[in-house]
Amino acid sequence: MATFDHSKDNPLPLKTPPGTSEYTMHADVKDGVAVIVCTVGKTVLLYDARCITDLHAMLKAAGDWVELGGADEQKPAKDGTVEAWGRSESNPIGGWYGLKKGLRGRFGVYVPPLMEALGLVELEHNAKGNRVRAI
Repeated sequence: MATFDHSKDNPLPLKTPPGTSEYTMHADVKDGVAVIVCTVGKTVLLYDARCITDLHAMLKAAGDWVELGGADEQKPAKDGTVEAWGRSESNPIGGWYGLKKGLRGRFGVYVPPLMEALGLVELEHNAKGNRVRAI
């Protein structure tokens, strides 16, 4: 499994799947939990770092393309998407991988490009309706 060791001083620059927005991610520890810090402009989101391993395992088990389905926390996620899985009670952590209340969504937008950069997934880069699959 690829390691993600970019620090706050050396964040990894990424783009959303359609390539329309830039953001950075870096590893950190918050309250004793390994997290991925996602900075989009002035907005900072936090994801439980286990999401990389767990999402890769889910995609491997799916065995094919899975729709991203990115959505804000306040909006419902389409069933069967990466976004829905990232907040499902049936995922390995039993709920949201996003850790910042009010900003826990967009998992399907920001985490898959990180996984692509780590060489774990193949990701589509269309204007809409992008999908991901494990390598």
